[in-house]
Amino acid sequence: MQNQILQGDYTSLGGSFQLCLPLNFEFQIPKDDPVRLLRHFVDEMDLSALYQTFSQAHKNRVQPRQMFAILIYAYLNGIYSSRRIESACRRDINFMYLLEGNPAPDHATIARFRSKHVAPCAKKLLAQMTDWLEKIGAISFENIFIDGT
Repeated sequence: MQNQILQGDYTSLGGSFQLCLPLNFEFQIPKDDPVRLLRHFVDEMDLSALYQTFSQAHKNRVQPRQMFAILIYAYLNGIYSSRRIESACRRDINFMYLLEGNPAPDHATIARFRSKHVAPCAKKLLAQMTDWLEKIGAISFENIFIDGT
């Protein structure tokens, strides 16, 4: 009995429930949730610097703009590990919203995207984000401290 519990096949315990897919996340995410602002902003961004880092079409179904949004949203929520980001993409409805119905990327894809594609153009993308947030009044530059905060 002990080996059956620890074997890892928990479907044998019964109680299965099949979700109906695709799910509509629109009504489950509050109107004032920051994930909506992030998605809108990333859709409006000039991501040409990011797309220039792609030398060929990749097999991934997740688009670079979606991957970038996932990274930014993960960082906003204090998630930095690629394995934890992968887990959040599988479990968190806000990450699923950013994926737009695509399957969650694995941790290796996330790490590769971060190092090979975002790193070379991060300053340009984050400067663009800062400018946009100032424009909509989400941040101001009234107080800037020496340590950069």
